[in-house]
Amino acid sequence: MKSISTQVQKGIFKGKFILPLLFIFTFLFVFESCNKKETADSEKPISDLSIYNLPSKWTNQNGQNIEMKDLRGKVLVMVMIYTSCKAACPRLVADMRNIESRLPENVKDNVKLVLISIDPKVDTPERLKAFSIENKMEGDQWEFLRSTEENTREFAAVLAVNYKKISPMDFSHSNIISVFNAEGELAYQQEGLGVNSDATIQKITEEAAKLN
Repeated sequence: MKSISTQVQKGIFKGKFILPLLFIFTFLFVFESCNKKETADSEKPISDLSIYNLPSKWTNQNGQNIEMKDLRGKVLVMVMIYTSCKAACPRLVADMRNIESRLPENVKDNVKLVLISIDPKVDTPERLKAFSIENKMEGDQWEFLRSTEENTREFAAVLAVNYKKISPMDFSHSNIISVFNAEGELAYQQEGLGVNSDATIQKITEEAAKLN
């Protein structure tokens, strides 16, 4: 009887404790592996061609201060606009929304869509927040940034975006959507308004899939 009782107890132990322990060890192994990968990625040297070399400071629509390198690890889709624009910018915003809506679900978490203001005096964090709500661009994948005029001009040069103030409230500017890989290196540019975005989406998907 003692032998049978011992066997029963062993069976209960195996059913109630061993399997859960195996699950916990598996989870910890996967978590540690992911953690090591993230650490390795963050310690990887930044290439000379990366925008993450830029020391400029930016403020997002939530009032948080960031540097470009804080976006490292995501594929970046970037465009320069200003919120009071009534001509080209609404179409650029529509193009960005269209690109986001057409991305495969399995890569969306690896993508950040960034809209940078060329009019930082008007586009305060509060204004950028209101603009994001007005245009239904409130998810974590959307980032609105503003900085000083000097930093804005410097970053525009990196994107090959030209802009010029033509009146107190209006700018003329290039219409370019840029794609950067997870290391901040330029991978592709789409120029124009309402153009076919197939090639842009393909490049974003290719770069984002590398992060899965």
